[in-house]
Amino acid sequence: MSSPDKLTVGLGPRAYDILIGATLLESAGAHLTAHLKRPRAAIVTDETVLAAQGPRLMKGLSAYGISAETVALPPGEATKSMARLEWLLERLVELEVDRGDLVIAFGGGVVGDIAGFAAAILRRGCRFAQIPTSLLAQVDSAVGGKTGVNLPQGKNLVGAFHQPVVVLADLAALDTLPARELRAGYAEVVKYAALGDAAFFAWLEENGEALLAGDRAARAHAVKTACAMKAAIVARDERETGERALLNLGHTFGHALEAAVGYGETLLHGEAVAAGMGLAFDYSVRLGDCPREDAARLKRHLKRVGLPAGVCDIPALHGVAAEALLARMRQDKKVAAGRLALILARGIGKAYIAENADADSILAFLEEKIPA
Repeated sequence: MSSPDKLTVGLGPRAYDILIGATLLESAGAHLTAHLKRPRAAIVTDETVLAAQGPRLMKGLSAYGISAETVALPPGEATKSMARLEWLLERLVELEVDRGDLVIAFGGGVVGDIAGFAAAILRRGCRFAQIPTSLLAQVDSAVGGKTGVNLPQGKNLVGAFHQPVVVLADLAALDTLPARELRAGYAEVVKYAALGDAAFFAWLEENGEALLAGDRAARAHAVKTACAMKAAIVARDERETGERALLNLGHTFGHALEAAVGYGETLLHGEAVAAGMGLAFDYSVRLGDCPREDAARLKRHLKRVGLPAGVCDIPALHGVAAEALLARMRQDKKVAAGRLALILARGIGKAYIAENADADSILAFLEEKIPA
């Protein structure tokens, strides 16, 4: 069994490792034992992940004498709700999870977000570990300590910064992901390249389709590259007071698109981020900040791998009111003193924070981009 690759999120006494490998579920107990005050843990997962990957994790824990109780949530973005959070907290209390115990978030981004938030507030704070099983979670949401749930008004409006004690990214878990889920996660990989690494974007143009087709080496390279970028940014700006906001490239537009169609299977989070990136680059072109050919190159790659690159690629949003999307954008977490901030680009690999974005200009732009 080969040793996993290791990255560290440098947060002083709260620093933690990201381990990346293909057999981490089978060896999970070895990596978690040091974080346990007694040989038991509470696993928060979803029903789909539990069926597909649960036996591997259970075997990996029991091999090291760790017993585990499991709480399985319904899969899907709709699970990230206040009602489901209350239900989860009640289940964890019934399992007698205390502040010395470890909550294991075992699943994709939805599970990581809600389980991490539950850990942050249960008994005023429990420790938790991230074991991400989706590409989106492995390259993005499992790292950095952002946790939370959605409100009807928008994404992640209730939450907390709560760092995990370790992240175990098992590449073999990606083998059972549906193709659409894998593509949605790939949008976050593209995001890292688009915001700060033009060479990585060129690599994705050459290797992205192989990654999606199952190339384990390509997946490992993408996960390591994205995690290294995020770990470095989080270490410099944990609470998103500056640079970390760049990681929201595509998200302000994307979250508005998600909210407009309702959280569910109509538009997956990664698909919304992909379309949001296309809009962000197009708006950057409109402002004269980004070369038109860079926006075209980004959108061409997104479409080639089967992702939407704008509202025109999402039939459910044709005819949506631009004013409604702008209203959703005003609920974005980056809004301060009523001013809307956007993450825009001066080219591939050159994202920047545009503070006090002009609402009238954005509205006119959306009106042009939304098909009737």
